[in-house]
Parts: sequence; C-alpha cells; structure tokens
Amino acid sequence: MRTLKGVAALALAGVMLTACSSAATPTATVPPVASSTPVPSAAATPTPTPNPCAPANLATKTAGVLTLGSDNPAYPPYFQPSASNTAPWELGDPTNQQGFEAAVAYAVAGELGYTPDKVTWAVTKFDNAIQPGPKDFDVYFQEVSYTAERAAAVDLTDGYYDVNQAIVAFKANKISGVTSIAALKAFKFGAQSSTTSYDTIKKTIVPTAEALGFKSNDLAVAGLNALQYDGLVTDLPTAFYLTTGGQLTDAVIVGQFPAQPGGEHFSAVLDKGSPLTACVNAALGRVKASGALAKITQEWLADKANAPVIQP
Repeated sequence: MRTLKGVAALALAGVMLTACSSAATPTATVPPVASSTPVPSAAATPTPTPNPCAPANLATKTAGVLTLGSDNPAYPPYFQPSASNTAPWELGDPTNQQGFEAAVAYAVAGELGYTPDKVTWAVTKFDNAIQPGPKDFDVYFQEVSYTAERAAAVDLTDGYYDVNQAIVAFKANKISGVTSIAALKAFKFGAQSSTTSYDTIKKTIVPTAEALGFKSNDLAVAGLNALQYDGLVTDLPTAFYLTTGGQLTDAVIVGQFPAQPGGEHFSAVLDKGSPLTACVNAALGRVKASGALAKITQEWLADKANAPVIQP
C-alpha cells in the first residue's frame, strides 16, 4: 500500500518529466527562400578623362592666358592696322584679329578654348624666335617657313600656308625686265637674314655679287629704298603688299620662283619640346577641317597669288 507521501513523490516526478520532454523539443527554423530574380548592382559612374588641351591644363607663360608672339613692325596683309594701333605695334596691329596671321592665330586660340580677352601679344624679333632658348611667348606667328635646321632648334607646327618667294624691284631698275634665274645672277640682292628669302638668294639665284642680309624685313626695304642693291627677295604676299601702297613707290614684282620640291610652308613656332605643341597642332587641324583656314586664306591672301614665274 503506497503512502500519501509516496504518491506525492510520484506525481512530482511525472510533472518534471513532462516539463523536460517539452523543453527538449527543438523549434524548426525556416530557411529564406532564394529569389530567382538577380538584384542589380549600382552602375559605376565613369570618371571623365581630363582634357589635357583645356586652358586650365596647359602650361602657358601666364596661367589661363595664351601669349602669342610676332615681330614688329607687323606687316600687312598678315596684320592689319587699326584706327589707332595698340602700342607698341607699327603698321599692323595683331590685337585687332585682322590680317592673315592674326586671323589664324585667333582661330587656333579659339580652338584651344581661349577667348580673345584671354589672348595677349609679345613683341619678339624673328631671329630670337627661331633660336634655341627660353621664349617670352607660347606660340609665335610671323610667316616662319619650315626648315629642318629650324626644327632642330624649336618646335614647328604643321603648315598652314604654302608660299613661294618673289623679287621686288623698282621699275627704273633693269632687273625689272628679267624673266630667268640665269639673267638674275648679274644683279645685287638683299633680304632679311636667317630667312628662306635669304636662302633663295644664296642657293637658287647664286648671284656674282655678295647678298646683303638685314636684321629685319623693314631694314631690308629701307636698303632697297636707299638703292643699296637691285632686288629684294621676300615671300609673295609681302611682295604684293610692298608694291601696292606699302612702303615702296614705283616698285614692281619681278616674278616669283617656282615651287620647291616638298614645298615651302609657314609654321607656328614654340619652344623646343613645348608641352603645348601637340595641342596647337590638334587645334590647327580642326581649323583646317572646319574650312575656317580656307576662308581666312581667301579673305586675306587669295588676291596675292598672281605673279609671273621666273624661269631657269
């Protein structure tokens, strides 16, 4: 016979067993259902590549400003005069954007991103511009013909005008009637030294008399006016300017020389190894491709192309 105490103990044991069994039963965890639709990742925003030819990235003489160089006097038709020329410019005024060289220079500057108010001009003598050494300009525009010798000393851009050399003389001089290179040898000539005009005298005409070399075209013209020699050799557009109201009276173009193999062309000048050269060439290429260079040439030089060709 169980005692009351024993019954109570059994009852307590049963309760404890039930509680333990209930606690041992694990709760099922439902795993997340994988979606069959992929979640798109955020699109990466490409980093824009900086334009190395933008004004902010060009290492110009003055930050944000393009300094152009040219000689003085600034001859038409390359530079045209203003009603009141900007000092110190004589004859032509590069700052008015008029004339062949000025128009080309401002077109290139515009393609580089420089507005006219961000362009300034520095007077630099021709001989200094084409020699090695630091420059006081970023780009130089002054009817500089490309030669391998010059290209060894400075950077020369792609060509922007093909040009021939010509002879200017007074009508009263016998040279004015000469039509052949052979007949020219008996006369005395002058030109600006260190130019392709002077080279034409030495290498193409090869006169019997020693040629006169002048430090500037202005001085060469003064020498012709003073009758120091018979014929001035210069590029054809300058020859037209000189004989149509500029600096010389009763002068004529004796003739132009035949085009040379490979041609002669004008190039802009930059310091040797300039970081701007590639950008200037690219800008010049766009000026050509757009048709702007052809329009500039037509406006300022198209009527400067007629002159008899001097025969051998």
